[in-house]
Parts: sequence; structure tokens; C-alpha cells
Amino acid sequence: MKKYLGIEFGSTRIKAILIDDSGAVVASGAHDWENRLENGVWTYSLDDIREGIQDAYKNVAADFNAKTGETLKNLDALGISAMMHGYMPFDKDGNLLSPFRTWRNTITAEASEKLSELFDFNIPQRWSIAHLYQSILNGEEHVNKIDSVLTLAAYVQKILTGKAAVGVGEASGMFPIDSETCDYDEKMLKQFDELVAPKGYPWKIKAVLPEVLKAGDNAGTLTAEGAKFLDPTGALEPGAPVCPPEGDAGTGMVATNSVRVRTGNVSAGTSIFGMIVLEKPLSKLYPEIDMVTTPSGAPVAMVHCNNCSTDLDAWMKIFMEFAELSGHPMKKPALYDLLLLNAMNGDPDCGGVVSCNYFSGEPITHLDEGRPLLLRKPDANFNLANLVRNNLFSALATLKIGLDILLAENVKIDKILGHGGYFKTKGVGQKLLAAAMRTPVSVMETAGEGGAWGMALLAKYSVTSGGKSLEDWLDETVFKGMASITEEPDKKDIEGFEGYMKAYNEMLEAERAAVR
Repeated sequence: MKKYLGIEFGSTRIKAILIDDSGAVVASGAHDWENRLENGVWTYSLDDIREGIQDAYKNVAADFNAKTGETLKNLDALGISAMMHGYMPFDKDGNLLSPFRTWRNTITAEASEKLSELFDFNIPQRWSIAHLYQSILNGEEHVNKIDSVLTLAAYVQKILTGKAAVGVGEASGMFPIDSETCDYDEKMLKQFDELVAPKGYPWKIKAVLPEVLKAGDNAGTLTAEGAKFLDPTGALEPGAPVCPPEGDAGTGMVATNSVRVRTGNVSAGTSIFGMIVLEKPLSKLYPEIDMVTTPSGAPVAMVHCNNCSTDLDAWMKIFMEFAELSGHPMKKPALYDLLLLNAMNGDPDCGGVVSCNYFSGEPITHLDEGRPLLLRKPDANFNLANLVRNNLFSALATLKIGLDILLAENVKIDKILGHGGYFKTKGVGQKLLAAAMRTPVSVMETAGEGGAWGMALLAKYSVTSGGKSLEDWLDETVFKGMASITEEPDKKDIEGFEGYMKAYNEMLEAERAAVR
């Protein structure tokens, strides 16, 4: 049996998926983890990373053994994915010079603004180059010692292979990419070097960034040290090809077959982002829109929001606690299905109930911190259905603000595919997203497998592509004949969402006051 492994570091879970030559899942494993707010920085430690990936691998290997009776000893290819962006600077001896700063941080506003102006290109706060330049503006001592700047995916890749390399999609969350060359933009590299030249650092920007590779390229092989890092038991043999590491945005595109022009996908979990593969560039720079790429290097407009389902999950915990107190405890999936399906009986505009779901800052609405907030009018129709429906709408609201810019630009979208925890209850999240985007939304039967499955597919593609483009290979090898469910936008839901958004935008003034 051929075996291809994909591992993805999500915000709350590290997931490992093992697939066979048909793309079917053979085994899976996971490890739950949480970021911590330390000294004002959202972070995970290197121990968290090592222990997490080893536990996820141990669990996928155990699942493989339980299903086949065999020990997982060798892989035909593997790949690593992780939440995009962030900042991990290392010195020449491989020492981490600063705590890992994740995508969730909104502490680089000054750098983001200055670089966006310099490049005439939107540089979001979470991008690696924004964190690096903010460190320079802050006068942080570690900058002078930098030998390499990596993302989480690139860091793990280097441990497994000894090679500092990233897929072009992941690279596009570090520094702007030229889609013609599928490499860092040379003009902007030069502009950055000129900007920081007076500081006299012993490095140039391109030299400290990882090498950029496209889907299908070889990004090294699993070394003996890398195999031991993944599997401390020593059962896993070295030598497997390792494909270019990607960000969760890139694996989401692959997992939903959304890498062709005029296709798009929305990934909704702890954070939410929508990605549309463009026919042509946008007419101008928009601070709310990130320009990234597919794993093949095609330009993508990305609306990324730091907050999505965390507030909804917090309310679900309250209801779960009530169920336990009542003597009728419920399992999590059943509770979600019960309450989310009931939310579809609520008023289309949530009946005068509105909430802000911000646990962390949200650059699209220009907030550096978050304060979860629930508001209702005195005459609101405050019932259970409207409370939960409001939380579902709130999870999409900031994304809608960004996507409306693309719709105003007349960006053509043939299809949108949804994936992530928000869509698990059938006919709910998918239907509401269709109303928010005024576009049909499809969910594939594989949507629950998520980015780890997408990463396993990229690993398989790297050794079996036969020279086919990623788009054609996915169409012909993986998704041919695959079932999906499509929801059309409902007029009442569209009108209700528009009414809700009016209240939501007015509510943001209260959110700003709460943050102050």
C-alpha cells in the first residue's frame, strides 16, 4: 500500500492524515493544543510544537496499526502545513531569538502601514515581514543576530529535512510574491534592503527568508534526525520525499479543489478566511484584502479575519454546562446540531440581537484587541434561536465586510466551497454563507478532512504528478465524480443578513469603546 502523510498545525489542533494511492484516508490522528498570551504576545513554545507533532504522529501510527495490523515504518511522501504567517527568527546556531509570534497577534500596525505605503502593496499585520520590520522599529536586540526567518511550517520542514524551504503559497504570507517568477518580488526586496540599510545589519532580506518552491517540487527528504523527531520510537524509517510546506490557506484550496481561476473557498474555524483565485489584478490596493497565491503561484485575493467560531463555541459550552446541571448531559456534536438547526427558525435578521465575536484584534475593522460583546434592543425578540443565529451571523460578519469589496470590484466567482468546523451541521453554516456572499456554496463529502488531507494530497502530487498541472491533477485524480452538496442563497436570508450587518456596523462603535 502506498502511504502519503499530511500533518497540519491548526490553531487548536494538530491533525495527521494518512492517505493511500486513491486519496482515501487510511488513518488519522490528532493532538489538541492552545496558544497562550504571554507578555502581550500570542505564542506556542518549541516544546509545544515538538510534543504536539509527536503525539499527532503517534496517534495516526496507532490508528494505522489498529486498522491494518501493521507498524507504520515507511512513507512514500509527506508534507507539513501550518497556520500561515507569524514570525520565528533564528540565529546561525538554530536558537530561536524571540518567542514565536503567531498570526493572531495585532502588534505590528506601524510596520504594516509603513511597508504597505513603501511597496504600494497591502502588508497585513500578521505577515512575517511586518513582524520583522516592527522588531526593527522597536529596536529589538535580536534583529542583529538573525540568520533566518521562518514560519511554523518552514521551521518543522527544516527539522525534518535540514532544508529551509516553503511552498509559494506559504511564502506569500511572508513577503510579497511575483506570480510571474513564483518567487519573492525583486523590486520590493530591494526596497526593503534600502529601507533598513542605515541600521547596518549583517544580512540582506532574501538571504534570511526560506527558498520558495512550487507544488510538485522536491523540498528535501526525511533525514534520520527528522524521522526521530516525528517518531521517537525509531520505527519510522528516513528517506521519504518531503514536498514544499504550505500554509493552511493553501491546503484549504487543495482540499476543496479551489485552485483554478474564478474558484474560491471559505475556511471557517477559529479564524475565517475567504480566498478567490483571480482572473486579473484588483484595480488598487485595499488594506482589507491580502494578495497571496495558490500552491502553484496563481494570484489570490484573500480576506482573512482573526475571529470566527470562538465566541460561538463559548456559548455552546454554557449550554453544555446547563445540560449537565439539568441531569441530561449531551455530547458536543449532538448539542451543536440541536442548537444550530434551531437557529434556522430564528428571525432572518436575528430579531434585534447583535454580537461582536472578537477575542483578539481584527485589522479589517481596525481594532488591535477584542472584547466579546452581546447587545440587544429593549424590544428585541430575544429567544434561543435568535441568540444562536446571531452568533452564526457574527462569525461571518467581518468576512462579509472584506468580501463586499471584491464583489464591488466585479470579481467573477464561478463557485465557492466551504470547509471547516463552521459547516459541520448540514444546511446551516453553508446556507448562511450563501446568503452573506449572494453566491451558491458547496460543501464536499471530504470537507471534514480539512487541511491535513489537502497536505497529504500535495505530498502525493509531488511524486505522482506525471507533469500535470495541480489543477488538472486534482480534477482528474482526486475529485472526479466526488459528491458535494450545494446551497443556493435564500432571498429572506440575504435580506436578513443585510439588516443584521447594518446593526453590526453600528455596534462596532460600542466594541471600540469596550476596547478603550
